[in-house]
Amino acid sequence: MPSLEQLEFRPRLPVVVGNADYRQYEERLLRMDELLRQSGLVDDCVERCTTQWRQKLKTQAARAKKCFHEPSAKQLTRYQRICRQALRCNLARQWIGKEFRLFSLRMAESSLLQWFCQVDRLEQVRVPSKSTLERYDKLMPEADVRELVDRLNQTAVENAQRLELEQALRMDVVLADTTCIEANIHFPADWVLLRDAVRTLVKAVKVIRQHGLKYRMPDPDQFLRQMNRLSIEMGQSRRRSDSAKRRKVVLRRMKVLAKQVQAHAQRYAQRLQADWREQTDLHEGEMKQIAARIASVVDQLPEAIRQAHERIIGGRKVENSEKILSLYEPDVHVIVRHKAGAEVEFGNTLLLVEQAAGLIVDWKLCKPSSPGDIALMKESLIRMKQVFGSYPGAVGGDRGFASKSSHRWLESEGIGDATCPRDPHELSQRMQNDISFRNIQKRRAQTEARIGIVKNAFLGVTLRSKGFKHRELTVTWAVLAHNLWLLAVLPKEPALAKAA
Repeated sequence: MPSLEQLEFRPRLPVVVGNADYRQYEERLLRMDELLRQSGLVDDCVERCTTQWRQKLKTQAARAKKCFHEPSAKQLTRYQRICRQALRCNLARQWIGKEFRLFSLRMAESSLLQWFCQVDRLEQVRVPSKSTLERYDKLMPEADVRELVDRLNQTAVENAQRLELEQALRMDVVLADTTCIEANIHFPADWVLLRDAVRTLVKAVKVIRQHGLKYRMPDPDQFLRQMNRLSIEMGQSRRRSDSAKRRKVVLRRMKVLAKQVQAHAQRYAQRLQADWREQTDLHEGEMKQIAARIASVVDQLPEAIRQAHERIIGGRKVENSEKILSLYEPDVHVIVRHKAGAEVEFGNTLLLVEQAAGLIVDWKLCKPSSPGDIALMKESLIRMKQVFGSYPGAVGGDRGFASKSSHRWLESEGIGDATCPRDPHELSQRMQNDISFRNIQKRRAQTEARIGIVKNAFLGVTLRSKGFKHRELTVTWAVLAHNLWLLAVLPKEPALAKAA
């Protein structure tokens, strides 16, 4: 039976002449559309999403104590169309590098993007809104998207003919490097945490009051004005001769204000949970969201106050592992890079491993503080063996991946150690006497560029996803988009390329 995509009537792409860049862009999208079909990623994505959807419907029916009925053919067809559109929209948005609102606008303007994302129809073009694109972005869990990437990589390495590639990609050498994926937070000054807490709590209280529940307290905007004035004073105190003394005075006033707002917010949260049905027009989900927002900040506020007190008033150092860097991103860490323009960064460590042609064969975004490049490399090689059935022939990396213990482990597993030695004399000798090592070290310079491409072209300068779970998912979508983008420019089989 023909697929649904074959049964739908869609307009042909317009012929655009006079612009070589557009022609190359169009050819790449056409090739990536072929790769999606040939690799089976579309069918795999639809099958996974449909299975999860049916399970979700069963769970909802069980909670409501209702009998579960299988979705009708019309419902199933509609949901499968949504899954295909979601996969293509997510990939195209990674290539274009636009946020949800701008990508929706870009798609409305571009017939080529409408064609690739399969939203074009003869009767009308229905472009997904920014909210729909955000739901598409979270349609699949990270583990399922990772399996899609692994399937594409396996096909490129083991069955290149299926993708019509001129030659299969090789796994004789892989190259690893780490970087920092910065979180979308402001610079974590200690007193700024108190300002953030007051603002969040006051805004939550204002929402509760707007929906009908009011409890005795001063005008909430009064607290915002007071905190803004104190923030200005704190920022300007550095210019004074008695700056240390002045900062202590301002911080003490900030602490008093933060505790007052905390008390009001806690009372409002308690009243909201007790009387939201009778005194507000909020739904249960909205009530829980507001209460959770207040609870999250209230739970962290005492530690934020202690941290600011220790550093500003006590003049004592707080260890990086004990610091609160953001009230909204708990899984962010201080990463000391010692690089020009990035002495210290705030985010999560990302490991990327590519093979010689540039295909990213493994990656990991670390939720806890990074265990170190050596441990990350070992875990990565084990994952690659699970995906491809065997270890790569050799692994290259910078000095951070080199150690005597890692060298012994690589030898025991039959993997060539081409990591850069930490001893300058050993490095000099290997560069002179080992041609394979020298070639891998020269090739390693391109891995830095690969990281720059993934971070700047696919993830964006600032990763706007909130929460580690969503940041990890965004990174995995970026890897899938990057690998398709890379395979699309590799040479096709000569006979097929000539026929095209």
